[in-house]
Amino acid sequence: MKNTATRDKLIETGAELIAQQGYNATGINAVLKTCGVPKGSFYHYFSSKEDFGLAVIERFASQYDERLATLFEDVSLPPLERIRRYFATGREHMLDCDHTTGCLIGNLGQELSGQSDTFRDALNLVFQRWEKRLAACLKEAQNQNDIDKEIVPEALASFILSGWEGAILRAKTLKSVAPMEHFESILFAHVLAPSASCEASR
Repeated sequence: MKNTATRDKLIETGAELIAQQGYNATGINAVLKTCGVPKGSFYHYFSSKEDFGLAVIERFASQYDERLATLFEDVSLPPLERIRRYFATGREHMLDCDHTTGCLIGNLGQELSGQSDTFRDALNLVFQRWEKRLAACLKEAQNQNDIDKEIVPEALASFILSGWEGAILRAKTLKSVAPMEHFESILFAHVLAPSASCEASR
């Protein structure tokens, strides 16, 4: 139990430091010092810094995946309202962190995808999981004639997440959630809008 608790503490601290300063700039010693864990203990829990980084990715992704399930599978709300709530949650996080951290997975994707096939594959699997959840929500919206049925939901989910990640990056650069607000506004006005056939069938 103690070993598990220490490993969890290292992962949580690592996620915080990596979110703030990036993977390459986060040294193992800094993580250990912040946790108050002896320097010789790191390799008892992780075989390498890469192994540690993969553990951070999986922990963050799993926790975020649970939040996405809560948001996108809430049948008490119409599908498009769930998506609006997802965007609102993202804006709230950006304001809470004062536009500094953004999305850990998105940050690592930019930093590490060109450096490591292992990291790129792990990050891609995370994004695919998120896209799958969003696609299911979009499919519900199509079934309810809320959006155009001609658009492939999986492609639409990929488009939305790619645009949203870009808006998050721009928000960090500008120190403002305005890019996130603009993305959502244009998305709902021109992409997540019912087609003429949808309107006719209501």
